[in-house]
Parts: sequence; C-alpha cells; structure tokens
Amino acid sequence: MKIAFFEVEDWEEEYLKKKLNGHVLKFSNEKLSLENAPQIKDFDAVSVFIYSKIDEQIIREIPNLKLITTRSTGFDHIDIEKCKKQGITICNVPSYGENTVAEHTFALILSLSRHMCKACIRRFEQDFSIEGLEGFDLKGKTIGVIGTGQIGLHVIRIAKGFGMNVVAYDVRQNKLLSEVLGFEYATLEDLLARSDVITLHVPYMKATHHLMNKDTFKLVKRGAILINTARGSIVDTEALIEALDNKILAGAGLDVFEGEEVIKEEKQLLYDPKNLEVLNNLVKDHILLSKDNVVFTPHIAFYSKEALERILETTVENVVAFVSGKPQNVV
Repeated sequence: MKIAFFEVEDWEEEYLKKKLNGHVLKFSNEKLSLENAPQIKDFDAVSVFIYSKIDEQIIREIPNLKLITTRSTGFDHIDIEKCKKQGITICNVPSYGENTVAEHTFALILSLSRHMCKACIRRFEQDFSIEGLEGFDLKGKTIGVIGTGQIGLHVIRIAKGFGMNVVAYDVRQNKLLSEVLGFEYATLEDLLARSDVITLHVPYMKATHHLMNKDTFKLVKRGAILINTARGSIVDTEALIEALDNKILAGAGLDVFEGEEVIKEEKQLLYDPKNLEVLNNLVKDHILLSKDNVVFTPHIAFYSKEALERILETTVENVVAFVSGKPQNVV
C-alpha cells in the first residue's frame, strides 16, 4: 500500500517506518494541500493532522485514494460526504490520553494539597521555613468527579488507590461501573456540597459552558479545591476569582484557561505557534496567576511521550486493520 504522511515530525517518521515496513511510505512536515497533492496522485492512503483540509478538490487530485487516517480525534477538516460518495474510508484516533490526563489531574491535586509550588518558590528565595505549608491527606477525603467518561473513570481508579471516597456526576450514568469501581452517582448540587476536591472531565459544549459559575460556586463545600484539565470555559473565570477571594475554594489547579477555545485539539499546541501566542496573551499578568493557591500548567495534561506514541500506534493499527479488510475507528 502507498501511504503519504503529512504534518509529521522526524521522530514520528522514524516510528512509522519501523511499524509499517513493507508499505511504500512518503513523509512531509507540511500540510496536505492542492500544491503537493499531485505528488501523491497514485497513493492509496493519506494520514494527516487537523491543518490539512481535505476537501473535494484535494480528493480529486488523488484518484486512487481509499483511506484517510487522521491523527486526531476531531475530523471536521475532512469532507465526509465527498469521501462517502467516493468510497473513501476515514479513520481517527478516538482516544489516547485517558490515563495521561488523569495522572496530571492528581499532579495538580497533590501540588495544592501539599503546597508543592509554594515550597519550590521559597526554595529559590532561600526560604526553608515550613510555616504555611501544612497540607492535608487525600485518604478519607471525598473527590467529586464531574464527567465519568474514560478520563473521569481513570481519575476514579486513582482516587480509590489513595483511599478517597468518590462521588460522580454525569448525565449518563453507568450503574454497573459504579458498583465495580466503588463510587456513587449524585446530583451536581449534592456533589458540590460533599466534595473536598472537585475535578472536571466533561467536554466543552453549550450545556457545559460556565458549568461552574457564581450560583454553583455558592453550593461548594467551603475549603474545597477545584481542578480543571478539561476546557477553560467550563469555568466562569470571574466567579472562580470570587470563590477564591471569599475562601469558598482553598485553591485551584488549572491546565486550561477560559478563552483558549481556539485550541480544539491538544496537539495544536505542538504544531501551531499562533496558539501558543494566544495562550500566552491569555495568561500574561492574569490576576488568577498572582494567587499562591492557584497552580497553572500550560495545557500539558495530555503531553506525555506515551500519549503521543499512542496516537501513532492507533494510526498504524488503523492502516493494518484497513489492509486486512476489517477497518477500525471509522468515523
């Protein structure tokens, strides 16, 4: 099979060469476009990231095209209807970082519960006092997990390992999993009232816009900490600042920031410097970041070596499955 990969880095090229030995491969760090599409007019498959807009014109330039495997979860950069008419199969990477994001969630929790950032800052100031650094155990505390998709479930598994009590909220409840993993579903109001740690794992959509707002923060157990590794606009920033100022929240751990909706796929941060500039402008001199009970990381919850490799692993599996006549992850 002749497969062209676009928007790839050097390490990805080496990985793919080893895994797809026996196929004819072509690599480019550029996006697929009308300019370079004629170079692969006799290829059977292409693999792209989200900056390659595969529309009717490009499809016309690659008449032998049978498979498009995008190295992303989203696929709105591909003309699905045209592909359907042409009999072109489209595959994606439905998931790759569940445990990665869950682990980062606990990195933020522990940074707040044990004052890691405060201690590090003091070290640079040659201050080794422990005043104000008294933390709290996670064992026996209640964590409220909002969203029990694949990431939320990984968070629950880790939380149980810490000896935490778990309550969860989701519009779709899986009672069997709650019994197996030992957690209970609750209303959002009940979860907020009972939780010492609140962590968000829902997608951003109209229904979740400002899910955490002035009204919902009023329901939060006083002294709780809030973690957001999902999307920035799930939390109303002004309401969050007010909750911290009024000591409703003891702290917040944020991997995402309201206003960064331009970043639809995590890997966009790796490929597009403009998105880094957007993120930089959002957080520069922000009042939230001046607070010593706020821990912020620059949208890196997804960013581990293993997670990036899983994207390629799934892409390779998509190619192999298609060649064997049993396509997987078809969108």
